Amino acid sequence: MADVDRSDPDLKFLVVDRNAFSDPATQAEWSQKRLVWVPHETAGFVAASVKRAQGEEVEVELVENSKKILVSRDDMQKMNPPKYDKQEDMADLTCLNEASVLHNIKERYYSGLIYTYSGLFCVVVNPYKRLPIYTEKIIEIYKGKKRHEVPPHVFAITDIAYRSMLQDREDQSILCTGESGAGKTENTKKVIQYLAFVAASKPKSSSHLPASNEGGLSFKEQDDIGDSFAWGELEQQLLKANPILEAFGNAKTVKNDNSSRFGKFVRINFDASGYIAGANIETYLLEKARIIRQAPDERTFHIFYQLLLGASKEFKSQLLLEDAKNYTFMTTGGLRVPGIDDIEEFTATQNAMKVMGISDEDMTSIWRVISASLMFGNMEFKQERNSDQATLPDNTVAQKVAHLLGIQVTDLTKAFLKPRIKVGRDYVTKAQTKEQVEFAIEAIGKATYERLFKWIVTRINRSLDRTKRQGASFIGILDIAGFEIFELNSFEQLCINYTNEKLQQLFNHTMFILEQEEYQREGIEWKFIDFGLDLQPTIDLIEKPMGIMALVDEECWFPKATDKSFVEKLVTSHAVHPKFVKSDFKSTADFSILHYAGQVNYSAAQWLMKNMDPLNENIVQYLQASQDPFICHIWKDAEIVGMAQQAMTDTQFGRVTRKGMFRTVSQLYKEQLSKLMVTLRNTNPNFVRCIIPNHEKKAGKINAPLVLDQLRCNGVLEGIRICRQGFPNRIPFQEFRQRYELLTPNVIPKGFMDGKKACEKMIEALELDPGLFRIGQSKIFFRAGVLAHLEEERDLRITDLVVKFQAYCRGLLARRNYQKRVQQLNAIRILQRNCAAYLKLRNWQWWRLYTKVKPLLQVTKNDEKVMQKENELKEITEKLHHHEAEVQNLDKQYQQALEEKNILAEQLQAETELCAEAEEMRARLAARKQEMEEIIHDMEARIEEEEEKVLKSGEDRKKLQQHIQDLEEQLEEEEAARQKLQIEKVQAEAKMKQFEEQLVASDDFKEKFGKDKKNLEEKLSDVSATLAEEEEKAKHLLKLKAKHESTIGELEDKLRKDNQQKGEVERAKRKIETELGDMKEQVLERKQQVEDMQLQLGKREEEVAQALMKVDEEAASKANAQKSLRELESQLGEVVEDLEAEKEARNKAEKQKRDLNEELEALKNELLDSLDVTAAQQELRTAREKELTDIKKSLESETSNHEQMTTEMRHKHSHELGQLNNQLDLIKKSKTQAEKGKAQLEAELADLANELKSVSGNKQEAERKRKQLENHAGELNAKLAESESRSTDAQERLSKIINEMESMATQLQEAETRASQASKSTDGLETQLSEVSANLEEETRQKLAVNSKLRAMENEKEHLLEQLEEEEGKAKTLEKNFSTASQQLAEARKKAEEESEQVAKLEEYRKKQMKELEEVQHRMEEMQSANDKLDKSKKKMSAELDDANIELDSHRSKVLELEKKQRNFDKILAEEKMNGERISTERDNAERDAREKETKLLNLNRGMEELQAQLDESERSRRQLQAELDDLVNTQGTADKNVHELEKAKRQLEQELVEQKTQLEELEDELQQTEDQKMRLEVNMQALKTQFERDLAAKEEAGEEKRRGMAKQIRDLEAELDEERKQKQAAVNAKKKLETDYKDLESTMDMNNKLKEDALKQLKKLQQAMKEIQRDAEEAHASKNEVLQQSKDLEKKIKSLEADLVQIQEDLSAAERARRTAESERDELAEELSTNGSKGALAIDEKRRLEAKIAALEGELEEEQTQVEMLMERARKAQISTEQLTTELAAERGNAQKMENSKMMLERQNKELKVKLEEVENSNRAKAKAAIAALESKVTNLEEQLSAEAQERMLAAKGNRKLEKKIKELLMQLEDERRHADQYKEQNEKTNGRMKAMRRQLDEAEEEISREKAHRRKAQRELDDYVESNESMNREINNLKNKLRRGMTGLPSSRLLKGRGSVVPGDDTIADTESVDGGGEESEK
Repeated sequence: MADVDRSDPDLKFLVVDRNAFSDPATQAEWSQKRLVWVPHETAGFVAASVKRAQGEEVEVELVENSKKILVSRDDMQKMNPPKYDKQEDMADLTCLNEASVLHNIKERYYSGLIYTYSGLFCVVVNPYKRLPIYTEKIIEIYKGKKRHEVPPHVFAITDIAYRSMLQDREDQSILCTGESGAGKTENTKKVIQYLAFVAASKPKSSSHLPASNEGGLSFKEQDDIGDSFAWGELEQQLLKANPILEAFGNAKTVKNDNSSRFGKFVRINFDASGYIAGANIETYLLEKARIIRQAPDERTFHIFYQLLLGASKEFKSQLLLEDAKNYTFMTTGGLRVPGIDDIEEFTATQNAMKVMGISDEDMTSIWRVISASLMFGNMEFKQERNSDQATLPDNTVAQKVAHLLGIQVTDLTKAFLKPRIKVGRDYVTKAQTKEQVEFAIEAIGKATYERLFKWIVTRINRSLDRTKRQGASFIGILDIAGFEIFELNSFEQLCINYTNEKLQQLFNHTMFILEQEEYQREGIEWKFIDFGLDLQPTIDLIEKPMGIMALVDEECWFPKATDKSFVEKLVTSHAVHPKFVKSDFKSTADFSILHYAGQVNYSAAQWLMKNMDPLNENIVQYLQASQDPFICHIWKDAEIVGMAQQAMTDTQFGRVTRKGMFRTVSQLYKEQLSKLMVTLRNTNPNFVRCIIPNHEKKAGKINAPLVLDQLRCNGVLEGIRICRQGFPNRIPFQEFRQRYELLTPNVIPKGFMDGKKACEKMIEALELDPGLFRIGQSKIFFRAGVLAHLEEERDLRITDLVVKFQAYCRGLLARRNYQKRVQQLNAIRILQRNCAAYLKLRNWQWWRLYTKVKPLLQVTKNDEKVMQKENELKEITEKLHHHEAEVQNLDKQYQQALEEKNILAEQLQAETELCAEAEEMRARLAARKQEMEEIIHDMEARIEEEEEKVLKSGEDRKKLQQHIQDLEEQLEEEEAARQKLQIEKVQAEAKMKQFEEQLVASDDFKEKFGKDKKNLEEKLSDVSATLAEEEEKAKHLLKLKAKHESTIGELEDKLRKDNQQKGEVERAKRKIETELGDMKEQVLERKQQVEDMQLQLGKREEEVAQALMKVDEEAASKANAQKSLRELESQLGEVVEDLEAEKEARNKAEKQKRDLNEELEALKNELLDSLDVTAAQQELRTAREKELTDIKKSLESETSNHEQMTTEMRHKHSHELGQLNNQLDLIKKSKTQAEKGKAQLEAELADLANELKSVSGNKQEAERKRKQLENHAGELNAKLAESESRSTDAQERLSKIINEMESMATQLQEAETRASQASKSTDGLETQLSEVSANLEEETRQKLAVNSKLRAMENEKEHLLEQLEEEEGKAKTLEKNFSTASQQLAEARKKAEEESEQVAKLEEYRKKQMKELEEVQHRMEEMQSANDKLDKSKKKMSAELDDANIELDSHRSKVLELEKKQRNFDKILAEEKMNGERISTERDNAERDAREKETKLLNLNRGMEELQAQLDESERSRRQLQAELDDLVNTQGTADKNVHELEKAKRQLEQELVEQKTQLEELEDELQQTEDQKMRLEVNMQALKTQFERDLAAKEEAGEEKRRGMAKQIRDLEAELDEERKQKQAAVNAKKKLETDYKDLESTMDMNNKLKEDALKQLKKLQQAMKEIQRDAEEAHASKNEVLQQSKDLEKKIKSLEADLVQIQEDLSAAERARRTAESERDELAEELSTNGSKGALAIDEKRRLEAKIAALEGELEEEQTQVEMLMERARKAQISTEQLTTELAAERGNAQKMENSKMMLERQNKELKVKLEEVENSNRAKAKAAIAALESKVTNLEEQLSAEAQERMLAAKGNRKLEKKIKELLMQLEDERRHADQYKEQNEKTNGRMKAMRRQLDEAEEEISREKAHRRKAQRELDDYVESNESMNREINNLKNKLRRGMTGLPSSRLLKGRGSVVPGDDTIADTESVDGGGEESEK
């Protein structure tokens, strides 16, 4: 838990301080007392110390009351060392037993820690109070953390499940079990709360979260978290499902106020991104018997009380509700629960139901059902006196029930009292007794509520499954009752215990599989044990055939079967079973079963009835036919046991009744449980075991027997039993060696040794049993209790060492003291001897003479002495010069030595760093080895997956072959149909030839007719030329001209109409094309319905047989399919070859793995060998060069593969384009044929128009022809409209293509922006990396600075010691000042003889000082104790300093690791840059392709625009020509001259029209081509778009993965940086604390040591001294201790005392003055008395009186003087004592200085020894380093080989993936070809339709030709008539000419007459023509 701040107040109830348990004193006490656990009646187990053993019994002394008792050895249980107290994971306890587990849970519970791990379990103890451990902050702490990083919590279990679900894509489950009231439901709610918070689809706002003060939740009280967590609708519904289920399924029991009376499995589905996608709830074993009766102090379900109290009066009257006391089913009445408001809960339930989407109608229906189920109990039945028939005297309640359920009252009462029962084939009414009716009433009430509960659960599931997101995986939360053991257990307890047996089996299986997997990883010899099989016999006893449940079901079939017969059958069949126990005669139980939690006694009373759960069939039928649809809905699928089965009558039809199969409760529950176990086995389970601490619901109290019982029932102790069989305690090699090397001295040789070998040697020396331990690859494993034994031996060894050390130290001190005493004795004897000799010689005269003469003898020798001194001086000066030279030489040598020392220190540091690097490399190599092994395992798993995939591909190949065979059969059938169509085609071509011949004949006839027509026209022109002279003819021609103009206008109108019709045709064409587009979209949609299409292929074949015309295309498709088949077969062959190569590579890898293992073992043996580092570096370089070449090769292979893929894609696109071009050519051909037909028709139309103009006489025939031509022109216009609509559609499609191109451009821009963002993110990552490296460099600098600061702190420490000495000097001066002040005080007291009050004040002050002295004494004692503690803390601090240094070294090593990681990261970044460049090049290529496509599109658009311009130009030219035609018609002068020219112009115009039409057709063809090209471009663009999107998605996914990897690495680096910073901060803080503590400690230590020694000496010397002196001495000691702090106060006091002294002196001077004045007055009075002696008695009396006054004053003065003298004496005594104390202080200071000097010397020696040690260690490290470097080089080579193999395997995997992709692409091609075939079929159908239309047109053309022939015949006849009339007219003209020639004389009159005569017929003709025209107009109208 490095990430968790233990000082955080929010984690008070989650984290415990582990430092408190590592106290050596408690450890010593534990080892000394030999503590064990002893059984106890109330406390479960109590601690006791072992005193002595007496055979199998042991005498122990209880720790609590020191009572001694005898306990058997088997009952005793070992106690864990104190360091294991309050352990977070009980699996880590070295002594795994019931007592230790109970003690651990107890201690944690008393500390407020309710969550504890026990291996895979999370054990939860109900706190019965609110704890602030469920807040948002706590959720954030646990979010995304690993289990070992955070303290135990249900959030940690949930987060582990959530993260492993996301990472491993494996479904998870959380199993919450426990007794009622243990907190299962609350923990389930917390799990759902956490998941709703973490996996919510909408962001969480702080306002929606619970406040921190309300976050702590008690399991005792219900809380509604859902209100505060209002996120997305789905999450809110998920949280709101709990209140509904609790209202309908929870009730108050004796143990729990909110007990769940059903089990539930909440399945929360998550999508691929980890958001909640839906949920589902399954329920188990609802306790429906609670509806009809309840135990005392218990309630039925909450919803009944909520409805009765929360509903309004109107609503109650509507539901016919009454008071709770009036309902017989509510046995306890309206019992209230403290802390639960039923009215508020009712509103909350209603709100939750609204959130779940339950309508108001459904809610009222629910309340009606609840009211009806309550009313059932109020129906009172009585029994008739004469018979057993029950009766219902009062049916008011029945009426209410019938009204609520929507059935008839008579039917209800009849069904209960006289039900109809089927006996055989007949129905019989059966009389019911009162008991039977009441049983039926209770059964129907229970069943009604159960059906309602199931409906509510399904309704909740429907609401929770509304989401559109698809669930990828799920987390299931199981909240089910735990193991139950009562005095007598029934059928329900068997079901619950059966469930818990299965769950415990699941736990055992999962738990020990994980344990044994670790044994496998560590390479421990271990036989696999399936601990789930331990529980299999019990499960078989319950569930197997002929088991308990099977026998219950079997007995339910027999009519005469009873519970007793069932028990007898059970005993006879299972008496021998090891888990089955027969009951004794005395016991009330029928049988017992040995479960894993203990023996459970079962009573079989009412088991058959409970298993069948019979209902009244008649009531159920009436309910199923109810008028209320809700009642019908909840009863519609009811599976019931009828009353015929319940009656069990012994009839001959008994076997017939058993034919109606029904499902019993046990069968249903077994099915439910089997489904649940299947889902749980498919998930990764997580276990939460809830425990109830006491039945009083009190916080902080634990009932030990109750908790132990639950631990057994919950399987915690079972898990511990399994742990004992394995090796639960494990410890790394280094830690084992460091901790237990004490026990094996001199076993491990000096120098380096591998951790594993060292541990093996230690265990050999310890002589442990081989069965108690196993040595793995990185750890050593022990059985339970072995580590505790080793701890005991270690503690004993440490105590022995400490005792020996103490004895040695005491002996040394005693010897030193003895030598000192001996020296003192010798010195005393010498002194005594010398003193005695002096006393003898003292009075001897010669001695006196000797003493006086001896000084005089030295005077004469002065000159000699001077000479000697001068000589000595010279010698000394010479020596001095010599010494100075030596000193200079020594200084130089010293400087050189210092330089060498610095160089050596630098070398040493470098060597240490290299050693650390080597250590790190070794650790990394070990980790890398493990990683490689894991990779090998993964690769093996992948190979197996690949084999499975190959098998699947083989199956797919078979399926494809079958599919190809089907296709070939279809092709054969299509070939037959094609041949039929070919025959039909030949026939059609023959018909076409006939039609063409007919057309040629008609054309010849037309030519002949045209020639005749031309001749006639020439003749007419001649006639008109001859008649030109005549004015009448001119007028007539003018009229004809006007008529022609009118006909031309009509023709123009017709042309306009034709244009309109053409527009309509074009619109129709557009519609058809849009329909075509829709059809194409439908075809694309029908790709997904390929299977349906295959089923409909048979139907389609008939249509295809009629429609297929393009056999060549089908043959081509067949050839393509065959080609694809061959390609597929070749690819399959390649896949098989790759598989074989993969297998060979796998075999090679396994061989290489074995070789590697052997080489690793050899390397382990050769660890002590050494190799040069340079050689290793060269090998590394070569390996890196190899890696570079491999990477280059892989890059080249990838590029080649990419190029191959692109070429394949291009080939595919070109193939598809070719196919589309072929289709387009075919369509063009059909179009050209249609256009030819159109052109022919138009030519015919032109001929007819010519004939119309030439034959102007026969108007009626022309009108008919005009109508026919108008119809024909309408069709042509329609075609024109179709072409125009096509052009508009083409323009629209062009616009669409342009829009799509723009969208593609935007997508390209987005891709570019993404790429730029990716580059920016990479740049940001690089900057982050640089920042991280800079931070690392700063931290290294800071660490160096910390080291320098540490050195500076040591210098400061020495400086502070010097300051301390100065402070002591200052203290001496202060003491002197104090003595002077006391002297001044004494003088002041002498002077203050008259100031008694001031003296009293001083006395009070003295008393205060005495009190302060006493307080100082207490402080002295406290300081002494504190001194001892500080000594201990000083030792601790020194140890912590050493630890800090070690941590610094570890930090340096970590920094080096981080630098290496940074280098690796730089390499990864470089690779990422390369990939980024490659991606950018690919993107550029794609952009180039897109640009090329855009340019092609633009060219096509330009072509379209040019064609459009040509069309416009042709239209303009047509209009111009039309205008010219009009001008020509208008400018027609003389009719006789210009008719021929007009005819020519008309022909030219018609020819131009034909040319324009042909141009139009060509333009339409070009338009069609452009449309086809556009379609191709659209298809290509779509394909390119999809490919581009796929490539983009793949690249984005790869970029995302790389980004995630980078982000992970950055997070890891940041986390490591944070750890470094935290550790650095902690180190700095610890350093500061240490410095401050060190200073305080040193100051206090020095002061305390001095005070202590002073006090000891004063106690020895002044034992008989007075108490005042002692107090003064203590006051002096206290003043010395507090002199630094109270110096200012003393100065202030001294100043105040000086002021008082000044005042006293002034008062004394005033008193002196008064005394002097009084003396002067006395002298004056005496003089007056002497002078006035002769005065009277009055003066004498006055004198006496004055003398008496003077005497009194003198007495007072004397008293004051005596008092002052007393005070002065006291002050002198105090001064003497203070001087003595100061002298003693000085002496003690001298001793302290000596001690300090000796301490400094010892420290220097210690430093020198440390330096030597470091040198030795460095030398050893250098040797080891060389060896390790060599080994590391070998390991790196091996790793490189492994990585190369891994790369090869990765490449093989890539190849496989590519092959899979190719196969998928081929399948896609096949699907495309199928689509093309469908399209071809549709095109064939369309062409057939067109052919039919063409045939119709041909038929119509033939009809028209026949009509034209008839018209021609008529025209011929009319022409003959006209010729005859013309000849007659010519004759008449000739006659007239002759007459004119003859009668020239009467010319004017004759002219007039002739004019009149000639005009008259002309007028007649005009009238005739007008009449004809009028008729025509009428006909038109």
